[in-house]
Amino acid sequence: MSTQCKIIKRNLVVNVSEELDHHNAEIIREKIDKLILNHNIKCVIFDFSNTNFMDSSGIGVIMGRYKNIKNMGGNVVVTNVNPRMDRIFKLSGLYRIINSYANVDKALKHSNIS
Repeated sequence: MSTQCKIIKRNLVVNVSEELDHHNAEIIREKIDKLILNHNIKCVIFDFSNTNFMDSSGIGVIMGRYKNIKNMGGNVVVTNVNPRMDRIFKLSGLYRIINSYANVDKALKHSNIS
């Protein structure tokens, strides 16, 4: 399964593939960055409902998108985080700068993008 992206208003929903690791991080990063610029995205929603594994490259993808979109007045959130990834997010400190929601619908409600 590959990473799928969907634009809803000015939100970019990124349904992350089964693994977000050094093998596919660069491809995902480039895909997201292109969509952010071409569609004036204000919120990136990472949906981890299909993700089983993430390494430090995955953290880098999220952090880099956060830095880029924050400079443009936007934000990044995560959804459908499994317990293993939740632990990674807590240990890495990501939850200090991004919010987590139970699902994409709840993230969209809180994105403040119309």
